[in-house]
Amino acid sequence: MPTATPGVRRRGRRTGVPYVFLAPAVILFLAFFLAPIGYAGYLSLRKVRISGLGLGRGSRTEVFAGLENYRNAVTDSELWSGALRVLGYGALLVPTMLGLALLFALLLDRPRARLARFSRTAIFLPYAVPAVIASLLWGFLYLPATSPLNDLLARFGLPEPDLLGTGAVFYAVVNIGLWGGVGFNMIVLYTALRAIPPELYESARLDGCSEIQVALRIKIPLLTPALVMTTLFTMIATLQVFSEPMTLAPMTNSISSTWTPLMKIYRDAFATDDRYAAAATSVLIAAITLLLSLGFLRLVQRRAFGQEQ
Repeated sequence: MPTATPGVRRRGRRTGVPYVFLAPAVILFLAFFLAPIGYAGYLSLRKVRISGLGLGRGSRTEVFAGLENYRNAVTDSELWSGALRVLGYGALLVPTMLGLALLFALLLDRPRARLARFSRTAIFLPYAVPAVIASLLWGFLYLPATSPLNDLLARFGLPEPDLLGTGAVFYAVVNIGLWGGVGFNMIVLYTALRAIPPELYESARLDGCSEIQVALRIKIPLLTPALVMTTLFTMIATLQVFSEPMTLAPMTNSISSTWTPLMKIYRDAFATDDRYAAAATSVLIAAITLLLSLGFLRLVQRRAFGQEQ
């Protein structure tokens, strides 16, 4: 009977080693990513049936609902009002945030930039503040009773703005997101700039290009992949806005419990105890976010990554 050589046996034993190292990541991925998604999908197809007066054991039973929860979500005017509000929020926040991040990155990448290290830290530092804490800090600055801005304006006899009023609260929320997100995107773009060979800049300067021309003709075109990535991440974060309006809601009557889609999901799941409707809305929003992200990547992949659509 032929026997395997030692080299073959060793190779056979080693074939399972990569899977052993991959197993923890696969288990965590299944347990904390796929399993919650699957459970949300399961709940979205269920509902509670109430028999009699709804009292006593067995009066409330969970039954199959089909697509009923999805039909209710699609026809819910509160959900789409919040979605339109989030789209307006993103239309203002995304270009402003990325424009400022790009401007700061280009300024910090200039030769002989002064206080570059301090400036990088100062711009990035707001990103390290949790969104809830940042919203509380800005909320106290917005409140007329605690805002130092209102005290300063009152001393000069100027009208005091209601930054949490119906007309201004939208921009107040945008300001919080802008303050916290510019630093992260600036670091990503600045890191990409530092990876560009400096010989390209030197050649352009020898040809008589100014710093503005170097930025417009060399730096920004080479930053296109990083700009696409930061735009995609910012879009996804914008569609998931929750902490800022949720934290400001107790301070003003201008933010309802359904001000954004995620706030509506939170209300349905924990305030009205309708986890089935909340699960259906969650799946719907996740699908829309995925489609928008894939559509954006397909739109820009040729220019950013040199790939055919």
